[in-house]
Amino acid sequence: MTSKNLNFLKFRTFIALSLLVLGNVAYGSLKTNAFSLQNNVSLRDKIVSYGMGLLGTPYVTAGHSKKGFDCSGFVYFVFNYFEIKVPRSSSQFKNFGKEIPISDVRKGDVLLFLSPTRNAIGHLGIVTNPKGMESDFIHSSSGCEMKVIVTSLKKPGYLRRFVKAIRIL
Repeated sequence: MTSKNLNFLKFRTFIALSLLVLGNVAYGSLKTNAFSLQNNVSLRDKIVSYGMGLLGTPYVTAGHSKKGFDCSGFVYFVFNYFEIKVPRSSSQFKNFGKEIPISDVRKGDVLLFLSPTRNAIGHLGIVTNPKGMESDFIHSSSGCEMKVIVTSLKKPGYLRRFVKAIRIL
């Protein structure tokens, strides 16, 4: 075998090994990203399930414990349980998270609403059943229910006050 053939063989071997290594690295990245996405979906389900376990908890002004919640206290309590830091007051959510189209909401996203009495963010809830403008969300209601409930966004009182959806996860 000539030295030219030997060098060509070494070069081909080097290229083949490089492609093999790069392929495994890329495959590993894909597996990691798929795993992260799966965990993210699982975390969304856990957040919603944990929130649903609090259905019926009384509405308490400025509350953020199992004894009672206001709307932002409920969202704060649920996300904090999973060590996800979110603002404590509804108005602070205005510039928090990533705004997303309502058509793209997923479980665990947060819906923001105007206050019934002011032109500012005054209410929020966690998406439980994503269906665009007909999505359901769980929240602590200060209305006639005065407790944690699930409501449809299409309910006129909420649809009229809807501002935006945000993604935290």
